Amino acid sequence: MVSTKPPSGMRDYLPEVVRKRRYVMEKAERIFQRYGFLPLETPTMENLTTLLGKYGAEGDQLLYRILHRGDKLNRALAQDGVQQADLAELGLRYDLTVPLARVVAQYGHQLPRFFKRYQIQPVWRADRPAKGRFREFYQCDVDVTGTQSLVAEAEVLNAISDVLQDLGFRNCTIAINHRVLLRSMIEVAGLAPDQEETALVAIDKLDKIGVDGVQDELVERGIPATAARHLLDCTVVSEGSDNAQRLKALRDLLPLTSAQQALDDLDNLFCLTAEAPSAPLLQLTPGLARGLSYYTGPIFEIVSSDFSGSLGGGGRYDNLVGMFSGKQVPAVGFSLGLERILLLMDEKGLFPALPMSAEVMICPLPETPLAPVVGLASRLRQGGVRVELYPEQSKLGRQLATVDDLQIPYALIIGSDELAQQKYTLKHLASGMQQQLDETGLLDLLSGSPTP
Repeated sequence: MVSTKPPSGMRDYLPEVVRKRRYVMEKAERIFQRYGFLPLETPTMENLTTLLGKYGAEGDQLLYRILHRGDKLNRALAQDGVQQADLAELGLRYDLTVPLARVVAQYGHQLPRFFKRYQIQPVWRADRPAKGRFREFYQCDVDVTGTQSLVAEAEVLNAISDVLQDLGFRNCTIAINHRVLLRSMIEVAGLAPDQEETALVAIDKLDKIGVDGVQDELVERGIPATAARHLLDCTVVSEGSDNAQRLKALRDLLPLTSAQQALDDLDNLFCLTAEAPSAPLLQLTPGLARGLSYYTGPIFEIVSSDFSGSLGGGGRYDNLVGMFSGKQVPAVGFSLGLERILLLMDEKGLFPALPMSAEVMICPLPETPLAPVVGLASRLRQGGVRVELYPEQSKLGRQLATVDDLQIPYALIIGSDELAQQKYTLKHLASGMQQQLDETGLLDLLSGSPTP
């Protein structure tokens, strides 16, 4: 028998789950619009030339490649010494940031000078499935392109903070660091420039394997133990202190001009957000690395004491658009980990009672003419009522059991006598209360759906 399970790391979304997902997406969308962000959607597939080289070596390994089709695939397979690159030229979207950079490069003349966009779409990664980690998942992004002003960072940080607060998250912070600080730490620790990427990949695992685990991985990657220890000492500087104290400690540890400028950026960002939604959430975290290689400035990550792993992240990436256009276009963005947020909201009971699919189910009794029943359902729907119509003329008990199973609050019972008198029996399932109402009365009651 053929398995009916979806592929590993992918899921079917049944109605109850879809309602919760849409609840979160709609809240996020309303807040993004309040900040002036505009919607964008991009294709599921991108050219591999668009995707490769943007996520680092490990990210490239997680790309889903799409095989050539038909004759083109046969020709590629017939070559001697065929390589992976010969078999595919398209890949599934890995994130929403690189497609945004491509869009800005392609349509820059049609977009606002300061383009603020939000995008909520699925992405795919050939990753190992784990709790809160899937191969197909939605990302929920906000980005600002066209300016180097730290106001752009403040806008995305505040928008994301508003979403988190509105969804009911209280035990979370936004860790913040600067990519230039990381490079300065690497330089001060005595690592060679060509060891930067491998060091960042290891540091990015601090929250998963701890300081000792990262130390071991750095050594395994060919970095001397003393240099690895020096680097890690910088990442845990002033733990337990506030942002101002950490800034001061880092200024003393990293005298390089570039590091001082990066610290100035972070200091200015804390000032900009002092009276904004993100102020209580921001926490300077020198060990935050963010593995993606395209970041150039401040980087962010949502950390919750209720969840092991990130709930979202982002940062500044001033060079990514230039890879496509040849012209530098500064940009900064933030991506919410929608799947993990949904998982945590379920665990913590943060979802309110969500509206049912219908407010009333019409239950026609046996032998009831159906044409006027369908007509009544149509008029109620036109009046703004969400109406379900039982499709068969079954026994009333069976119909009421279905109403109860679907958690629809009302059943509208219609027999031949009700049609003749144009007065219908409306039953509230939870209380058992019944009342006889004409069509106007039904519209008045059901359009607001008050509970008796």
